[in-house]
Amino acid sequence: MLAPGVCMNIISARRSKDGYGTLSNPEKFLNQDFQQLKEYCLIRRVRFIDDMFPPDHRSIGRDILQPADLVRVEWVRPSKIVPKPSFIVDGVSRFDFGQGLVGNCWFLASIGALTFQDFILKQVVPLEQTFDEDYCGLFHFRFWRFGKWVDVVIDDKLPTINGQLIFVHSKNPTEFWPALLEKAYAKVCGSYSDMNAGTPVEAMVDFTGGVHMCVQLSEPPADLWELMCRAGQAKSLMGCGTPQGETSANTVLPNGLVQGHAYAVTGVREVLSRAKAERLVRLWNPWGQGEWSGDWSDRSPVWQTVSPQDRETCLSVREDGEFWMTLQDFCKFYSDLDICCSCPDFLDGSSSCHWKSSFHEGRWVAGISAGGCMNHPETFWTNPQYRVEVGGLQGGCADSQGENNLLVSLMQKPDKRNRRLVQNLHIGFSVFEVPKEYRAVRGKFPAVFFGRNKPVAQMDRYTDAREVMQLLSLKPGEFLIVPSTFNPNETASFILTVLSKAETHVHESSGGNNPEQMETEKPSAQDSAADEDNNRTLFRQFSDKYEEVDAEQLQSLLNGKILKGDLKSGGFSTDACRSMVALMDVSSTQTPHSKGGKTISDDMLNVMALRYGASSGFITLENFIALVLRFDRMSQIFRQLSDGAAVTLREPEVIKLIFL
Repeated sequence: MLAPGVCMNIISARRSKDGYGTLSNPEKFLNQDFQQLKEYCLIRRVRFIDDMFPPDHRSIGRDILQPADLVRVEWVRPSKIVPKPSFIVDGVSRFDFGQGLVGNCWFLASIGALTFQDFILKQVVPLEQTFDEDYCGLFHFRFWRFGKWVDVVIDDKLPTINGQLIFVHSKNPTEFWPALLEKAYAKVCGSYSDMNAGTPVEAMVDFTGGVHMCVQLSEPPADLWELMCRAGQAKSLMGCGTPQGETSANTVLPNGLVQGHAYAVTGVREVLSRAKAERLVRLWNPWGQGEWSGDWSDRSPVWQTVSPQDRETCLSVREDGEFWMTLQDFCKFYSDLDICCSCPDFLDGSSSCHWKSSFHEGRWVAGISAGGCMNHPETFWTNPQYRVEVGGLQGGCADSQGENNLLVSLMQKPDKRNRRLVQNLHIGFSVFEVPKEYRAVRGKFPAVFFGRNKPVAQMDRYTDAREVMQLLSLKPGEFLIVPSTFNPNETASFILTVLSKAETHVHESSGGNNPEQMETEKPSAQDSAADEDNNRTLFRQFSDKYEEVDAEQLQSLLNGKILKGDLKSGGFSTDACRSMVALMDVSSTQTPHSKGGKTISDDMLNVMALRYGASSGFITLENFIALVLRFDRMSQIFRQLSDGAAVTLREPEVIKLIFL
């Protein structure tokens, strides 16, 4: 049977309509309610112990500690580490903490960027938490995870060896917000070891639920400096990384930079040096030490060429992991820059333009709606499709009509709890302009459309990243976005986000999968006539012999006479034949009628595949016939109920409930 992601998508969609999963009403991660747990602990006067992320080796995970060290780990509360612990001491700063044994520099670099933005920090870290009043060993944090905000509950037992924290630790030993935040994110990932290796953008998106933009610094855009300045002013989070060396080790280069390492971008500033403007970028190493030793480093003589005011404002000579370098060196020694912001307005330099976002959840299902990339023309059309109407820009925005006006982001959702077990598929998307002759088409565009029309935009390559995105410049009109995996028949859920400067309307174009619109090869009239004559002859033979047939006789007829063993799954089962007989029983049902042209959505197709499909994702002929008969009967039942004055039902909801 297929993975039940489609069921979870349906449940998630229903909850989202009720505001569940928003920042003001986050989903309770693993169904743990912070307020209820706190009241329980306070009433019973007990300290909370989290059985969903237990303080033992399972939560540490594999391959971080040697077996001899793992048995020495002791999980203790902060009050056992220091006499008077505090959640926060003298505010929150990037200099509060240092990295531990797990290789999660990407996560800590994101926290470093987070400390600059108080508003975003308060979303993630409820700052009112303390070790004093109403303390019961219970804390909580909020993260945006694949389309919804979740509230994550933890106990405050932390792993130590010889009384020292083995993972992230604060410079002030009495401060514990960094260690508790790391534990909460480890719980979301599955374990501490599941946080090993990653990129800053993953955590930055989880901190903001916002817009992500990735810049390849080997080919930076002409307006990179302006973009970074706008991002800083828009209270964005920025992270970057250095290229990996010949090995996976974090080798420290002679210039002080670390290979294959994540850094936070903590500032940009233009200064005047020798009558020339220098564009500087400030970066922070989450190790809390190890700095760039080139021009504009802490002890570089070029700082003597700027004004005393700039030197006083920018220069801090101490080993804290933070340093300045020129924009040119930044592009030379770093491979990529990630920018993430709750508001997408930083994408455009005009204050008169405000970007609008549209958010859609979908799923590729093998054999149903996972057609692969355009290298597979016979199945590409089966992928989910989204119609986009792009309007013209108004007012001050109209001056930049020819520039990028649309950002499309595609994120794949994992089907496994543990982050290290997730294997991202290669994903991408293509954008097509909808010609006038196709604008009246409802439902999925057929294969012939994609054979005749070239995409106006598409990903340069499919990548196995959690999220891919692209800025587009589209003229006013109607377009079709087709997200897909590179290979066909790969099952996964995804989130499609469309951001636009213009008034834009997006809707799924899968709401009418109509057989009458599918342009497929049809059998010749001669073959059809011969088959029909044979079936009529066979029907007369059996109708003359039997007035009616039971399930066993129907099974023998279908498997032995009509299909003659041409079945890949062993033929119709007795149970399937019983269902068909019951559905066709005129003594208990009205006369059924089968009618082609019934339109159904991708969501419905996915449910049907889940209920009637094999592990391969395909529906066998015999299961398909049973499905069609039941579908037709349920449609009749719905019409009967809807015709009655006392009953009003929504057909899709009724069908989903019955099929599941």
